[in-house]
Amino acid sequence: MIVDILLTIHFILLILISLRVLSRHDLTSPARLAWIVILFILPYFGVLIYWMFGEVHLGHDFGQKRDDIIKQLNTHSPSVLGHETTLEKMIKPAYQASFAYAAKATGFHTMEGNQAELMADASETRRRMIADFDAATDHIHVLYYIWLVDGMGIDTAQAFIRAAKRGVTCRAMVDGMGSRKMVRSKIWQEMKNAGVQVSVALPLTNFIKVMLFSRIDLRNHRKITVIDGKIGYSGSRNCADPEFMVKPKYAPWVDIMLRIEGPVVAQNQMLFASDWLIENPDTPLDSFYYDSTPKPNGFPAQVFSDGPTQRHGTTPQFLGALISQAQDTLIISTPYFVPDYSLVSILCATAYRGVEVTMVFPKNNDSFIVAATSRSYYWQLLEAGVKIYEYKPGLLHAKTLTIDGEISLIGSTNLDLRSFDLNYENNIVFSDKKLTADIMQRQYQYIADSDEVTREEVKNWPPSSRIWNNIVATMGPVL
Repeated sequence: MIVDILLTIHFILLILISLRVLSRHDLTSPARLAWIVILFILPYFGVLIYWMFGEVHLGHDFGQKRDDIIKQLNTHSPSVLGHETTLEKMIKPAYQASFAYAAKATGFHTMEGNQAELMADASETRRRMIADFDAATDHIHVLYYIWLVDGMGIDTAQAFIRAAKRGVTCRAMVDGMGSRKMVRSKIWQEMKNAGVQVSVALPLTNFIKVMLFSRIDLRNHRKITVIDGKIGYSGSRNCADPEFMVKPKYAPWVDIMLRIEGPVVAQNQMLFASDWLIENPDTPLDSFYYDSTPKPNGFPAQVFSDGPTQRHGTTPQFLGALISQAQDTLIISTPYFVPDYSLVSILCATAYRGVEVTMVFPKNNDSFIVAATSRSYYWQLLEAGVKIYEYKPGLLHAKTLTIDGEISLIGSTNLDLRSFDLNYENNIVFSDKKLTADIMQRQYQYIADSDEVTREEVKNWPPSSRIWNNIVATMGPVL
């Protein structure tokens, strides 16, 4: 009798969730099919998996609260956003479409007068960042997805403590899942005791509430550093050593970072404020300082940010616009390649029309699922003429995109569905030949330390490998 009741309940739930999947307007056809397959081939667990991971939501009114905060910030400091009319003066016509799309999606327009340096390696990033923290006179704001209790993590925390003790306003925010060990650590408490304002984005304090009313794997994946409203750091690096002690098997983590000055720092400041105010709504808007003064001989740039509460499809649409503008060369490095099919098609089309397209992935990925999914697309890409390289010395974590030696995109976004749909991300897109040349030189270093993947090699993969890759890729829309 009890078994019959349980089976009936399960069957009713299965039908209801299947109807829900089929009725959603925000899912692609492959995603609907993937969810239906999961629901029917994994009895009981399929229903549970959909309950935990199927819906992209963060709880009651979260999106509305964020929208209200962004409107308040925009009204309070409109100069940070820039103006639509300046785009044509700063960006060549061939590349304007992607900058215009990004501005429509985020509100951040292209701002001229930015300067940036490409950090040589993790050691220089650590040294320069700590020096800037120690020179701060007004405030330090950081937001990291992962902040580890290691060399970089301890050095950063101690710099915060020193700054707070000399009267600098310090605000440190971390993601509730990615930095859960830091939040429970002794050094985190020491920061609080020293006067550092600490906060957790998307906290997991009430686990049952999170499980019932939101999706647990929607995370804040941003990496934002702002010092005195004038200096910023942007790129792929978390607050962690390259040895990345939580996954040492794949070390070193190889990242890329820029030290930036100019109006784009103010845009990152506003992005930080939007995240901070969600968890700390009583913080006065006047406590965030913005300096949009252009630097002499600076280049045009703007922030591109995205998240699960923004318009669906924003990131792949932006990347599609950006990639489609390439005329001569397109070089991309990403650790995680789980794209939607539209992005694969655009990459292939770009190669077919004669652009030299190069993609660099890690040879040994820390996710075997991502590795299999990525490799399921190799044949299509290679057939189109895309050059594929797999980086050997460690886990290539740098997210880079360069076009024609003119345009660059640097930030936290991976070319995967998590970054497209589930994570809050931040990037900078800019037009500057010199800095783009520096980034391309770094990309060429990645390529030199990689094995090229050929069509002949992929053709000779054993059937078992091809079948495994394609089975995993079938589940790609729900990964």
